[in-house]
Amino acid sequence: MPDMREFNQSVIAEFRAGDGVLSGPMEGAPILLLTTIGRSSGEPHTTPVGFVDAGGRLAIAATNGGADTHPDWFHNLVRTSNVTVEVPGAKVPSLAIVAEGEERAVLLEKLAESLPGMSDYIADTIREIPVVVLTQVE
Repeated sequence: MPDMREFNQSVIAEFRAGDGVLSGPMEGAPILLLTTIGRSSGEPHTTPVGFVDAGGRLAIAATNGGADTHPDWFHNLVRTSNVTVEVPGAKVPSLAIVAEGEERAVLLEKLAESLPGMSDYIADTIREIPVVVLTQVE
């Protein structure tokens, strides 16, 4: 398997070329493209992530494939909560807020039920997986 950066770049290219339709292990999964601003570089960074509907907002989990460290995109959005969410047909400026308490628990369960591999990622790490709620900005 290619390294994660190469894999993500191929998913991003396929997502954009096929208006969100993906093949292979990502086929049929609800995926969005999240663009954050690098906390060191100040440059935009785009990452494909699985999501669920959270009552008109979108929820994502910072699983990092079950690693014991948060993904870079999570550190970026903690520093700058203004992000761009790309879904088929639209790029949407959004605000990223880390869910806490009961909201986090409910959304993490929903993510684990909806996304293939999510339960494994949660079980593979000792850290608390952050859940982020994305709200469209007018």
